[in-house]
Amino acid sequence: MVDHTVRIKKRITVAVAGNPNSGKSTIFNMLTGAHQHVGNYPGVTVEKKEGFCRWEDTEIRLIDLPGTYSLTAYSVEELIARNFIIEEHPDLVVNVIDASNIERNLYLTTQLIEMEVPLILVFNMSDIARQRGLVFDIDRLSELLESPIVQTVGTKGQGRDVLLQAIVETARRGRSSRVHRVRYGHEIEAELEGIESILKAEEPVLVDHYTSRWLAVKLLENDKAITSLVRSDHVRRIVVAAIARLRTLFAEEPEMIFAERRYGFISGACQEAIRNTVELRHDLSDTVDRVLTHRYLGLPIFLLFMYIVFFLTFKIGAYPMRWLEMLFGRLGTTVAALWPAGADSLPRSLLVDGIIGGVGGVIVFLPNILLLFLAIAVLEDTGYMARAAFVMDRIMHRIGLHGKSFIPMLIGFGCSVPAIMGTRILENRPNRITTILVIPLMSCGARLTIYALLIPAFFPPAWRGPMLWLMYIIGIVLGVICAKVLRMTLLKGETSHFVMELPPYRMPTFKAVSIHMWHRGWMYLRKAGTVILGISIVLWFAMNFPRVAAEDLQGMDNDHAAQVRLERSLMGRIGRAMAPAVRPLGFDWKVGTALIGAMAAKEVFVAQLGIIYAVGEADDHPESLRERLQQAYTPLQGFCIMLFCLISAPCIATVAMTRQETGRWRWALFQWTALTAMAYVITLIVYNIGALLLH
Repeated sequence: MVDHTVRIKKRITVAVAGNPNSGKSTIFNMLTGAHQHVGNYPGVTVEKKEGFCRWEDTEIRLIDLPGTYSLTAYSVEELIARNFIIEEHPDLVVNVIDASNIERNLYLTTQLIEMEVPLILVFNMSDIARQRGLVFDIDRLSELLESPIVQTVGTKGQGRDVLLQAIVETARRGRSSRVHRVRYGHEIEAELEGIESILKAEEPVLVDHYTSRWLAVKLLENDKAITSLVRSDHVRRIVVAAIARLRTLFAEEPEMIFAERRYGFISGACQEAIRNTVELRHDLSDTVDRVLTHRYLGLPIFLLFMYIVFFLTFKIGAYPMRWLEMLFGRLGTTVAALWPAGADSLPRSLLVDGIIGGVGGVIVFLPNILLLFLAIAVLEDTGYMARAAFVMDRIMHRIGLHGKSFIPMLIGFGCSVPAIMGTRILENRPNRITTILVIPLMSCGARLTIYALLIPAFFPPAWRGPMLWLMYIIGIVLGVICAKVLRMTLLKGETSHFVMELPPYRMPTFKAVSIHMWHRGWMYLRKAGTVILGISIVLWFAMNFPRVAAEDLQGMDNDHAAQVRLERSLMGRIGRAMAPAVRPLGFDWKVGTALIGAMAAKEVFVAQLGIIYAVGEADDHPESLRERLQQAYTPLQGFCIMLFCLISAPCIATVAMTRQETGRWRWALFQWTALTAMAYVITLIVYNIGALLLH
């Protein structure tokens, strides 16, 4: 006889939910490994990660839901997470919790409990919780929350097998009724019961799809997504009247009362099942935060840290940069020696001037790139960058944004393309578009290449760190001003509220920091070996063709002949045509043509100058590119070139990403046009005022 009472499910679907910074994605990666793929949820640009794994005889499909602090549908992420649980009916939800910040993370748990879904609680970062003196009575807490609890350390893979076993066993049990649930007090419970009764009578389809209590709670919270589903005018009137009574009774919005009672439920459970062995509640992290996030000291400390980063980037990076310059200089001399002295050979010029001069002129700045991203990786992994966003939150609110917008701006210091993609965390569309439009004003790694060329060329060692710091600060200040103007004009609207999470301080690991630094360095090298190489070859052809007849060069010395060839080339003719437009900025036609190349990628500016000054000089001048620039331009002109490159039109990849993320070409074209116009006007003013002061 076959027993059909228990039917083992061979394939189950698991939703992985949790707060940002809880280690949710780490747990997802720990369970799935490489068996995952990334897409988008339909109709939105929020990423959808899906993975698979097996345990015993069960295939487990895992969906990594967007990180959210709650399931109240204020943001796209919250709405997606909630709708997936409701509409897709996963077999269970794995709720990943930062065990070192237990009370804040359990707020999402209370909302999952209210949805009456099968639930497993993963207490991640258990090692940090122990270091902070937290001792959990797991059995008692599991009993109170009526959910299995698994302790993990996701970064070390600890707890994986126990979690997989719990997933399979919980899925087999399925849904079960709960004894413990959040109680909202006599007055609210009475209103909930009344709404539940009328919902069962007048909205049976909704009650079948959801649960009557959850619907009643959402209606009293004035959840617009749920309210819009109610068709009965009678139900709507009952809910409006109930909200008015509660508002009068508590002198607060019912939503705030629900939040307070949930935290009360959490506090009660924690008091019964969690013991803190540390006598003082405020640990070292809180003490440090009082200084780093201080109302008045926080911003100066942030600026000081960034100044130190830029100072060390130049101070330490100067030595390996000189070694690379010598290496490429000798490489060019060695390759040139393969041809007879004085020979006018196109292959020789292509290799020495086009490839080595163009690509090599970009690669020499690799040490600066590595050092900058090493410093940023350390600041991120310690948890300080989250504090920087918290400090900037006050400024952001004044310009119509919030600290959450500063996170993609920080990413913009690396590259504008992933930074624009990072704006997907912003749920408010005006906030998001505003942030996308100003991100190019954050000095990316490509612009650092330009700064690393020009600052040592025109400024003494003591000024190099401050000048780099100044360029980054100018970008931030202009970004803030532009964001304020946009929010007051084209992109008006209220700023949505957001709880800023401060992850605990951690000691960064050598491996994590090295991977981050090398990833950015490898992207830079790969770009130099592909995009920059290809563009350098194209630019070399544009600077060498059409060829000048030999009789036209008779009687000229080598320097003069090289200059004539360059001026009569295709690029030289373009440069001459645009010279009147850039001359008021202090630029000559050579800088003008380099700015055209920079539209493809900012690093091309350096590559093109390298080619111009290699092609346009005689072979017996071994000076570096910086030395040639010192002879051709003044420090004021050097500063204005950097200023224009900072503000002007972003690269083509950034324009394309702006189009993709905003869904409109008009925003991408507006960004390109507005930034270029602003760069021209500001540079014009700075150069002419500077020229007056210096003369």
